Amino acid sequence: MSATAVPAALQTGHIGLNVTDLDRSLDFYRRVFGFEVQGEGREPGRAFAFLGREGRLMLTLWEQSKGEFAAELPGLHHLSFQVDSIEEVRAAEGVLRELGATFKYDGVVPHGEGAASGGIFFTDPDGIRLEIYAPSGADSAAAPVAAAPTCGFF
Repeated sequence: MSATAVPAALQTGHIGLNVTDLDRSLDFYRRVFGFEVQGEGREPGRAFAFLGREGRLMLTLWEQSKGEFAAELPGLHHLSFQVDSIEEVRAAEGVLRELGATFKYDGVVPHGEGAASGGIFFTDPDGIRLEIYAPSGADSAAAPVAAAPTCGFF
């Protein structure tokens, strides 16, 4: 086995997203995920916000783009957030419906045929694909994609 440059304790840090309207995205991510603003800048041409929970930075928003997320280009496929229970997924679904979010599938769906894990698949105000899921409790619905992972096809 060859040595790697990164220690074994590697974990994901924060996620940075380009957005078109910082205020709109701040409202969305705070309401849906309960993120707290940990810092922000509002200089002309340099608007950004650092969002997190319990003192941990999780997401940065950068008002540096125009248009909408381009799913057909190389890069980000989707962001997935895990919660403890399917009830938490359903609560997030309620908030998203109040916000008028676009869903890929109707309601909570499993990750695949026979899987207990699953959740909701939706987009943010800029069309960035997001998922909120729980490790169990989604097996009461049929998988929307029978022969492949649900999250791979939205």
